[in-house]
Amino acid sequence: MRIATWNVNSIRTRHARVVDWLVREDVDVLAMQEIKCKPEQFPHEAFEAAGYEVVAHGLNQWNGVAIAARHPITEVETHFPDQPGFLKGHEGPDLPIEARALGATVGGVRLWSLYVPNGRTLADPHYVYKLDWLAALTEYTRAETTGRPEVPFALMGDFNIAPFDVDNGDPAVRVGVSTHVSPEEREAFFTLENAGVADVVRARVPEGLYTYWDYQQLKFPRNEGMRIDFILGSAAFAERVTDASIHRNERKGTAPSDHVPVLVDLADAEGDDEDFDRPMFL
Repeated sequence: MRIATWNVNSIRTRHARVVDWLVREDVDVLAMQEIKCKPEQFPHEAFEAAGYEVVAHGLNQWNGVAIAARHPITEVETHFPDQPGFLKGHEGPDLPIEARALGATVGGVRLWSLYVPNGRTLADPHYVYKLDWLAALTEYTRAETTGRPEVPFALMGDFNIAPFDVDNGDPAVRVGVSTHVSPEEREAFFTLENAGVADVVRARVPEGLYTYWDYQQLKFPRNEGMRIDFILGSAAFAERVTDASIHRNERKGTAPSDHVPVLVDLADAEGDDEDFDRPMFL
């Protein structure tokens, strides 16, 4: 099974490009972030014509997550336990839950499409929200990986964190000044991994390969990007991964997203993987 994640940065703007890539790369499951629409506004027809079922979770023109699959999608959840909410200028336990998480099971694999809060600035309440959100995700992940270790489980999406210095090629993003690279965010990322998941892509792609480049100041031509999109898998998931790739070329062309797809190949449950022969980055 071929599984990918992609922050598409408005699916209504880029659905033709996304569907073309899905078909061209023979992808079975795609987790999408920043779809920026409600479920009824999602361009279902384009995906269905290509053989994909879609579940989407969006509340307005911001955020939003979705999963497209060529296999039945079951056990859909639109938030994980204790997922915190956010409302600018407000505090308390009853804040609205944003459309940042979507869980589903496809082919016996439990998958989450996640759009981790940005944080905005180190002094912004959104930064505290980001750390709280990751803490709740960590507790849920620990419960899943310890309670059902036999189930392949993966967290996929835009984590808005560059956990290592090699993951940041943007000179404007600096430790002590910027979000995404702060010690607290990096520690939250590592704590999440310690809850029972691991980056299943890093060892299979070249060091310093990025997944995001800002639209401004020629960041992409200068390769001033960041690696902030990840597939974190449990042991049962990781043992089935046979290959991985980051599709850099999808940042090129007309009206691209500012992120590119990250993809993994999984052997079937019995270990009889297909004979994949694909490059590590495209």
